[in-house]
Amino acid sequence: MCTLVQKYNVPGPRYTSYPTVPYWDITNFSGKKWESTLIQSFDESNSTEGISLYIHLPFCESMCTFCGCHKRITKRHEVEVPYLKTVLKEWQLYCNLFSEKPKVKELHLGGGTPTFFAPENLEYLIKGIFKIADKADGYEFSFEGHPNNTTKEHLQALYNVGFRRVSFGVQDYNEKVQKAIHRVQPFENVKKVTEAAREIGYTSIGHDIIFGLPHQTIVDVEETILKTKSLMPDRLAFYSYAHVPWLKGNGQRGYSDADLPTAEEKRMQYETGKKRLAEVGYEEIGMDHFALKTDSLYKAMISGELHRNFMGYTASKTQLMVGLGASSISDSWYSFAQNVKSLEEYEHLVANAIIPIYRGHILTDEDTIIRKHILNLMCKFETVFTAKEIQDLELRISFDKLAEMQADDLLQMDAGKITVLEKGRPFIRNICMAFDMHLQRKAPETRLFSMTI
Repeated sequence: MCTLVQKYNVPGPRYTSYPTVPYWDITNFSGKKWESTLIQSFDESNSTEGISLYIHLPFCESMCTFCGCHKRITKRHEVEVPYLKTVLKEWQLYCNLFSEKPKVKELHLGGGTPTFFAPENLEYLIKGIFKIADKADGYEFSFEGHPNNTTKEHLQALYNVGFRRVSFGVQDYNEKVQKAIHRVQPFENVKKVTEAAREIGYTSIGHDIIFGLPHQTIVDVEETILKTKSLMPDRLAFYSYAHVPWLKGNGQRGYSDADLPTAEEKRMQYETGKKRLAEVGYEEIGMDHFALKTDSLYKAMISGELHRNFMGYTASKTQLMVGLGASSISDSWYSFAQNVKSLEEYEHLVANAIIPIYRGHILTDEDTIIRKHILNLMCKFETVFTAKEIQDLELRISFDKLAEMQADDLLQMDAGKITVLEKGRPFIRNICMAFDMHLQRKAPETRLFSMTI
């Protein structure tokens, strides 16, 4: 395994989208084109499957150095209501474009720290969303909670407006690691909010665990999983720390590369963690995710309905995902669009009745086909290319690259069918990279991505 780690440990995307953001063709993008694809997608899908909403709540009281999300650090809670009012105005701008009342199938509050906001303000936000929208059949609402500041009042308020899933950021329970990443939270805090969520009636509780953190050892990973076992969350994200100080500024320069596990140590942390999670009863779901057999994510994998987008893995597919809030990304299936990142610019544009996007990408026919296959690999660990696709998309380059991976027992190729083997699952990003035609045609000139291992 170590030789494979050395061979395949290269910078690579996580493929929450294809094309990946650095390869978006912003010169061929416009707000008018985005609105056109948005309306088309809404008309095609709202009445049958509904739409997804992602709402970005960017405020945090302190900086966590492992985090790659767009955020504003502040302790001034008077920012809450003005921001939420702007989000609701933005939602109204979208609803003005729709031909009928939207049906929301999935809604996720991300951040930042959603529980930075007072419970009554979060309730105000959700009620405002559904003044001009309906809940689709089988809807699923979720939010990210910080164990240190998520209160029973937060959990109850969001439960009252339809939330049944919550994810708590754990990362690691070793205090030295927690201090390095500026996220000190005792196990007791996680235990308290997990049990409170269960008592209220949440049906899917998730924990996020990270390996590859500064000062982290295999023993730390095992002890974190042992403590996790005592709480048995319904699902887990167990993923690799992305060390990208050239992108994330001074936060990730608070420790040196020497403080980080080597690629081989990270892989051993992953393999050991994966083994322990399997012993506890968790099933591997796609890339970096695990769930109990009773959870909707596992059921979606078994039924073939597992989907992946900018919110990560989801239990059902919606063709249209609208992102609200500063820096949010929307996906019409035919194009991507990202909101401005500056809070001040975001509020100014919305106040002037302008949908606040600043860049995006219109998918080509080639993009759409490659996206389909990368989604299949990420969600099902297999995909099938037609002979015409192989010929039309000049995919012979990709299959030549995959032949070497087949020799390493990472995957099996049979004509146009690609099946990722158990040994190859840790290298799924590398396998998808073989089909990334944008990456093949133009390698990055600067460091854009974290290492795949």
